[in-house]
Parts: sequence; structure tokens; C-alpha cells
Amino acid sequence: MCGIVGYIGFRQAIPILLNGLKRLEYRGYDSAGVGFVNKKRITIIKSSGKINNLEKLLSEIDEETSLGIGHTRWSTHGAPTDYNAHPHTNGNRTIAIVHNGIIENYRALRTMLKEMGYQFSSETDSEVIAHLISHFYERERNLFDATRLALHEVEGAYGICVISSHEPDKIIAARKGSPLIIGVGDGEHFVASDAPAILEYTNNVIFLEDGDIAEITSGKFVIRSLDNQIQDREIEKLDLDISTIEKGGFPHFMLKEIFEQPESIQNSIRGRVILSAGNVKLGGLESVVDDLINANRLILTACGTSWHAALIGEYMLEQYAEIPVEVEYASEFRYRNPVIRKDDVVIAISQSGETADTLAAIREAKKKNALVLGICNVVGSSIARETQAGVYIHAGPELGVASTKAFTSQLAVLALISVFLGRRKNLPFSYGEKICQELLSLPGKISQILEQAEYIKSISEKFIDAKNFLYLGRGYNFPVALEGALKLKEISYIHAEGYPAAEMKHGPIALVDENMPVVFVAIKDSTYDKVLSNIEEVKARKGKVIAIISEDDHQIRSIVDFVIPIPNTIEMLSPILTIIPLQLMAYYIAVAKGLNVDQPRNLAKSVTVE
Repeated sequence: MCGIVGYIGFRQAIPILLNGLKRLEYRGYDSAGVGFVNKKRITIIKSSGKINNLEKLLSEIDEETSLGIGHTRWSTHGAPTDYNAHPHTNGNRTIAIVHNGIIENYRALRTMLKEMGYQFSSETDSEVIAHLISHFYERERNLFDATRLALHEVEGAYGICVISSHEPDKIIAARKGSPLIIGVGDGEHFVASDAPAILEYTNNVIFLEDGDIAEITSGKFVIRSLDNQIQDREIEKLDLDISTIEKGGFPHFMLKEIFEQPESIQNSIRGRVILSAGNVKLGGLESVVDDLINANRLILTACGTSWHAALIGEYMLEQYAEIPVEVEYASEFRYRNPVIRKDDVVIAISQSGETADTLAAIREAKKKNALVLGICNVVGSSIARETQAGVYIHAGPELGVASTKAFTSQLAVLALISVFLGRRKNLPFSYGEKICQELLSLPGKISQILEQAEYIKSISEKFIDAKNFLYLGRGYNFPVALEGALKLKEISYIHAEGYPAAEMKHGPIALVDENMPVVFVAIKDSTYDKVLSNIEEVKARKGKVIAIISEDDHQIRSIVDFVIPIPNTIEMLSPILTIIPLQLMAYYIAVAKGLNVDQPRNLAKSVTVE
């Protein structure tokens, strides 16, 4: 989850490193640091806290360098302190490293290195890499070979950059389980854990594969395996613009991304909906369509917000594709010896395409010979490369830690897949056409909801002192209740729980009193009458009810405290609309409490370690 950036070339490195770290701060913001080579010595500047702490330290130095590495940290091993911040060095500061990942055998390596006389100055697992490289450098006198041999001893996940005062004209970069890319320029090269760090300098990149180790100078790079075999990796051109990773006048990335959802949904469905045929075109699934149609069952696996999308996908796929579906937490999938049969298909869902638990689930499924597909946002990501086929959601970069537009785009793609399979089975043209029409209408309907932002803000600010929230929904909108509660927890630090509305009577109703805000997703769908009864039960116990309702609903308006009306759509697509007010509520409550919604405590955007 940490952020890495490196530069070697003809420009001043420190401004590039600092700018890259700011672009990567969503990946971790417990501490930050840079290391650079100047006059054949390594200088390390690092600090706990946000990157502006590091920026102040860097403003006080007057050094020029054209080579350096930087890091922004999300703590795993060791508290977020100055001495645990990266970069880490060997004892005499001739080698410096930055690392993203977890070294699983670091205790054994640390004990071995201590016995050999190496002294440690941090609590991190990462520092062992610096000392281990130093150990091999004493023998090899070659930074690339020393790093390669050191990594043979390492168990776990890593994305690393290495520099040395002995060889001040190169960066060594390697990956296993943690993303790392090389940015290719003219007389300069960049390294980063994610494209936003380098996008304003180049959009020509190479995605390193697991087991790759690269030797990078200003003029060239060579990629080898850990066994020293040359690896051929293609340069890819990223279809991204710098404006997509800037706030564009919004106070936070999260609010910008909420308001981008009309566009992101449009991008998710563009060119895929064939209205005249009541059908959908998904080129990424054409090669496996027979396997999907004949599947014994589909297993959707994901974490966090993507898991909530998978739950809604289960409703969609079972109703319209008529295939049994199970939804699995990716974090638990491989630890219970899952039963995967010959004709099962596993579909992994991840915004980043780098989620460690989801990648582990994919690898477990592949070991059991399942067909594994991916639904992800980031082109060239690990999940996109490790799955046999799949669909990109095309939501665009999502930098807010709390996912918003990726969730609704995942739902749009799951709806597309449902039609794609359903029309090849028993879904009639008339209803396929209806779904297609409603998909095409979603951007306009989301815009209508966003026009109520100030009204939703006025409701939200009444609840900044709440200690608990209850979110309730049924059918397709039960997972929306889960997602709404998660959004509130993530950024406002208010305890919130999501439940199927009918389960309220099986325990949670004991919590309801005049101080308990209860959010109902209560649109006019097949469960409407049941939800109406649940609302009455809460009101009888003096609960404060906020209801997301259909725009033509007058019955619920008369019995609840607050309503947020939304446009009508078909039931399967309703979660794409009902979640928008809940995203805005979470945002406005957090802002009213004075919290940083883009950098919530203890969280980072992409969970690349277990």
C-alpha cells in the first residue's frame, strides 16, 4: 500500500520525487522520505506524518542531484516514526532502499544479519533488505547482482528501488507481489508503484512482472529474472491525462469522484450496449463465453467495496443469466480449502487490480484448474495480467481512499455481463432492450441526484454528533446498506452497521431509540411493502429515519424524518442510484466534523499486503 517513486536523468530529482510522492499519498501517509546520491554519498531526508512535513525539511537543504528514490508509507511492521520511515540504508549509508510489501522471513534474516555484525536502526521488516544487499555487495561488488542474490533469500512480497553511492549512475528496481512500473523518457527514466506519480512526465511505461529485476540508467534499462535471464517487456502507452489525477476545483478527490459518476458510468458502458439488439458486446469475454454459459456456478471473490458490488452481482447474474452464484471474501477464500469443481468459473473484482487477498484467491483458484476472470479498473494491473479473460470498468483513476465511482462502474459492468449471458440463454429481447435503455439513462439520472447535493448536505450536517448509524435495505439494496455503512465508517469514524431490513427484528432493533439515525433504502421495488413495515417499526421506537425513496413516493414522505428522492429505474440497476446519496451523506458528515476524507486514518487506497 506504500508509494514508491524513483528518478534518474538530466533534471533535478528532488522536485520530481516530491511531486510524485504527493501524487501517491493516497497509498499511505504515515511517513515519507527521499534518498539521493550527490558527490558519491547518499543523503536521506525523512519524516513521520504527512508529506508536507517532508516538504518542509527538503526546503531547508540546498543540494542538486539527478538520481533519487522516494517513499510514502502505510505502516505494517513498526510504528509511523522518523526512524521507521523509508528510505532505509545499510550501516555505512552506501546503499539505500525503499520497499512496498511484507518480508515474511524478516525475523530469521534479521537474526542472521545481527549475528554477522550488522546493526539495525528501525523496527521494520524492510531494513533487512538494505543490509542483505550490503552483505552480497561486499562479495560481488556489483549492485545489480548483489540485489538479485539478496532477493533470492527473501520470502514475501516486495516492490523495491535500490541506489548506491558506489554506483551513482543507476537504480535497481524489482517486484514480486507489489506493483512497480518503469516510466520511459528521453534521456531519463522513472520508477513508480502507480502511474499518477509520473504521468505528467511520461505516459510510456513498462509493467514489471513478478520476479523481474531491472537495472536502470538515464539512457537505458535492462530487465532480467532473478536467475539473470533477459526478459522482454513491451512499452505500453497509458491512455490517461494529467487532469484526471487532479482535483479540478473540488476540495477533495472523493467529492470530485462522486460527481464524476455520470461520466464514469458512461465510460463503463460506452460501445458495449447494442440497443437495437437488446444485447451487450463484451470483447474481453468472447473467448470464454461458452465456459460462462455452461458454468456449473460462478464464484465472485473480492474485498471491501468490491465485495459489496459482488453481492449485488449475485442478484443480477442469478436472476438474468440463471447461473448459481456464490460470493466469497477473497481474504478467506484460500484459507478454507475451497471446493472448486471442473465447470466452476471464478470472477475476481478489484478496483486497483493489485489487491493482495484477491490475487491470492486467483492463484488458489488457478491451482484448482478453475477458469479465472477479472473485473478491474487499472489497465495492466496484476489481476488483469493473471486472469484468463475479463472486463475493464473504465472508471478512470480513483484517488479518494473511499471508493465511489469504481463501485458504481463495477455494478454497471456486472449488469452488462448479466445481459451478455442472459441473452444467450433465456432473457427475451424485450427485457434485454429494457435493461439496455435503462443503462443508457443512468448518467442523466445520476446527474439529477447530484443536483440535490446541497439538500443532502443540509440533512447530513444534522448528524455530525451521532455515535452510531443503522443502514437497512432489502433485495438488491441490502448490499447498498452495507456499502453506505462502510463509507460512513471509513471517513467519518462513526460506527455504522448495514443489515437486511428484515433482520432488524432479530437483534439490531434493540439499539433503536431517539438517538439512533436509521437510513432506509426504500424505493418502490418488489420489497417496498416489507420495507415500509420495517420503517413503521423503527418510528414506533422513536428512531430518526432518513429514507432514500422513489421520486413519486408520497407515502413514506409522510412518516419519516427526512427523505432523499431519486429517479426511478429498474430494480437491478437501482443500487447505482441509491448509493449516490449515501456517498454524499458520508462525505458531508466527515467534512462537517473537520476530517480529511481523502486520507482517513489507518487506511490506504490499495491493499497490496495481507
